Amino acid sequence: MNERDARRAAAAPGGTRLFVPGAWPRILPFAAYMLFIGVADVLARLGVAADALRWLYPVKVGLVALLLALFWRRYDELAHPRVPSWSPLVAVATGIVVLVLWVSLDAGWMSVGTSAGFDPRTDGRIDMLLVVIRIAGAALVVPVMEELFWRSFLLRWVDDPDFQSVDPSQPSTKSFVVTALLFGFEHNLWLAGIVAGAAYSLLYKRYRNLWSPILAHAVTNGLLGVWVVHTGNWSFW
Repeated sequence: MNERDARRAAAAPGGTRLFVPGAWPRILPFAAYMLFIGVADVLARLGVAADALRWLYPVKVGLVALLLALFWRRYDELAHPRVPSWSPLVAVATGIVVLVLWVSLDAGWMSVGTSAGFDPRTDGRIDMLLVVIRIAGAALVVPVMEELFWRSFLLRWVDDPDFQSVDPSQPSTKSFVVTALLFGFEHNLWLAGIVAGAAYSLLYKRYRNLWSPILAHAVTNGLLGVWVVHTGNWSFW
């Protein structure tokens, strides 16, 4: 039995594992990130001050970064990417377009619930340490973690539990739509999220490497952080 057959057997309904081994390095960092979001929500409901909860973010991105580092050798497509010379330019342009749409698609019907965002001010003054941590986490850690989960794993897993056997250019329309919708509703601004998820998936399918959507995602998140600090629209964080 070769490696592909072994992965398929592990993922089969009669197998003992729900996912093939390669799935867990992509799932666990994302799961840790989402767990902290849930913890913060529970603590807020219990009356913990917002100022104290801000410091959960450094812990959250620190843990995610640690998990990514521990699993880094398992991310073959990041270690040996196939990157056309002009794809970074397209990725940067895509990231900028997504940013513009993200801050524009904010009408009431385009969002679910409300977002308190991330306010780095202390006694009316911006805490630059919190700002640097927030932007660095959003631009350097979150894009890698989310693209490994949403594009590298889920986009292909919807079509085949042995997701690593699915070429990045081959995910079906069903998997494309499902992933974009789920990515969208992961965010308060669901329509902007769907647009972003679709854009990043298109990059992955077009260029067949994960660094393209990671770069676009990083540009969107990094520039969004600069825009939020400049305008004071903390709810977008």
